[in-house]
Amino acid sequence: MMIRINRRQLMMTTVGALALSTLAISTGFAPVQADEKLVTIGIELPLTGADADSATRIKNGAIMAIEEANSKGGVGGYKLAVTVLDSGTSTAGQYDPAQAATNAKKFVADPSVVAIVGPEMSGEGKAMTPILSAANLATVTPSSTNPDITDPKFAGQYKPNGKAIYFRTVTTDAFQGPNMANYMRDTLKVKSVYILDDSGAYGVGISNAFEGQAKKIGMTVMGHDQLDPKEADYTTVITKIKGLNPDAVYYGGVAQAGVKVAKQLHEIFPSVIKAGGDGMVDGGLLSAVGFPAIEGWYCTQASPHVMDDASMTDWVARYTKEFKMTPSDYAITAYDAVQVIADSIKRVSAGGQPVNRDTVRDAIQSANINTLQGPVSFDENGDIVSKVISVFEITHDPKSADDDVQHQYKYIGVAPESPTS
Repeated sequence: MMIRINRRQLMMTTVGALALSTLAISTGFAPVQADEKLVTIGIELPLTGADADSATRIKNGAIMAIEEANSKGGVGGYKLAVTVLDSGTSTAGQYDPAQAATNAKKFVADPSVVAIVGPEMSGEGKAMTPILSAANLATVTPSSTNPDITDPKFAGQYKPNGKAIYFRTVTTDAFQGPNMANYMRDTLKVKSVYILDDSGAYGVGISNAFEGQAKKIGMTVMGHDQLDPKEADYTTVITKIKGLNPDAVYYGGVAQAGVKVAKQLHEIFPSVIKAGGDGMVDGGLLSAVGFPAIEGWYCTQASPHVMDDASMTDWVARYTKEFKMTPSDYAITAYDAVQVIADSIKRVSAGGQPVNRDTVRDAIQSANINTLQGPVSFDENGDIVSKVISVFEITHDPKSADDDVQHQYKYIGVAPESPTS
C-alpha cells in the first residue's frame, strides 16, 4: 500500500500487520510532485506481537525525523520516502528472525532504498546482516545491542562483503550487561544473583555479558537458566530460585518472556531485587504486568538519557501530541538514526556524487553529527563511539498512564563502566 501524506509531503509504503492510524494523518493525501527527486529510507521493526509497543515508539521517532526533513524541503535536493516492514509474526508472538530476513531481501530488491532504520532486536539483526552486506545496504539500528554483529571476530558471518553495514546509535551489551553488574554490586550491594534469559540472541548475549562481569567482580552466580518465551509457566524455576535465596535476579530478554517473569517473581519471590536490560523497557510490558507487580525493577538503556533535559521539552511535547503516546529513549535514538542517514545523503549530494546505497554507506561510516543524544560517530565496525549506559527504576507515577514509558521509569544515573574498589 502506498500512502502519500500531504501535510509534510511524506510518501510511505507500509507492509505487514501495521496499524496505519499514526501514519495516515487525517489531513488527506496528495501525490508527490512528479519533478521531485526521491530516495527511500526503510524502517524494519517488530510491530506485531509482544514487541509492538516499544517498536511503535521507535517507529514514531524515525517517522518524526523524516517528516521534519521533508517539511524543510528534503535533504540534498531529495525528498525522503519511507517503507515500513513489520518483522513481528503471530506465529512467533514477537519478532521473527525469518521474517526479518525476508524483509531484508525486500529492501535489497528496491533500488530506491539507500539505507534502513532498524532492526529493533538483535535476533533480527543476525538474520538480516548477511543479506544487507551482500548488497552493501547500510542499516542504522536504534536499539539492537548484541555485540557479535559488529565484532570483527564474526565479520565473515555478519559482513561477508567486508565493509561495515550495521551501524548503531546505541552502544552494545558488551557494556550494558557488565555495567549493570557493576551498578548492582556497588550501589545495590548485591552479593549473589540468579540469571535468566529468554533464549533469544539479545537475551543470551546480555545475560552472558552480565554473568561474566558479575563473576569477575566477586558476585556469586547461583545459576543461569534459559526460558522458552512461548511457555506460560515459569513457576518451577522461580520456586527453585526462591529456595536458593539470592540477593537478586537478573533477566536478559524481551517482553514476551519478561511479562511472565515479572508477574511470577512478584507472586513467588517479591522481596528479591529484580533487574534487566533494555528489553524490560516497554509500555506494553508495564500494562501487561501491572502495578504494583512491576514496580521496583531496575533496567538499563544503552544510550544517554536526555528525554528529561530542558532542551528536549519541545521535542517531547511535539512527539506526544503527534503520536498520542510519550516517547522512549529509543524513539530518540531512532530519530537520531534518521538524522545520521539524512546528513549522509546531504553530504553525498553536496559532494556531487550519486546518492545510492554505496555512497550513503560510505558517508554513514564517516558520520560525525550532533544529534538529540549528543555527538554521534562510528568506529570502523559500525559501533557508536559513545558507551553510555543509563539506569532506571520502575517507580509508579499515579499521575501518568501505567504504560507511560517516560514517567514510569525513574532515571537514576549512568552505570559505572568500571566497578569501584
